[in-house]
Amino acid sequence: MKYLGNIKKAEGSTHSKKRIGRGAGSGHGGTSTRGYNGQKSRSGSKVRVGFEGGQMPMNRRLPKFGFTNRFRIDYQEVNIGKLNELIKGGKINSSKPIDSMVLFELGVLRKKNVPYKVLGNGDINTAVNIVADGFSQVAKEKIEAVGGSIKIND
Repeated sequence: MKYLGNIKKAEGSTHSKKRIGRGAGSGHGGTSTRGYNGQKSRSGSKVRVGFEGGQMPMNRRLPKFGFTNRFRIDYQEVNIGKLNELIKGGKINSSKPIDSMVLFELGVLRKKNVPYKVLGNGDINTAVNIVADGFSQVAKEKIEAVGGSIKIND
């Protein structure tokens, strides 16, 4: 094998395509594997997705319910316990404000320009200045109890 262009497939590794509708001797003559009758046995037949032969389709039979608020804001969540771990580990400087860019670079937030909310799970024992899009009531109380400050993005 001096050149890649000279590579040949192994003996018996490929087979020629089965040709249907080419006479009785082929083993697939007659109906040409389409069956005897019905819409899909006819030439040029096309059946759109979800079509049930005139029966009321599933998407119209099932009841519709619920409501989707198009203006809902999905927040990413950060617990104050996680912030405390990062401060103890020396990854966050507690004297500087903690904002979304800092948390994104540390991998705490998954997406860059999606609002995030600080939740109160865990404990914090260092005063920090946090800038976020939302705070739970418990998180506010815990941060302010240790002398920290919060700022909500506009």
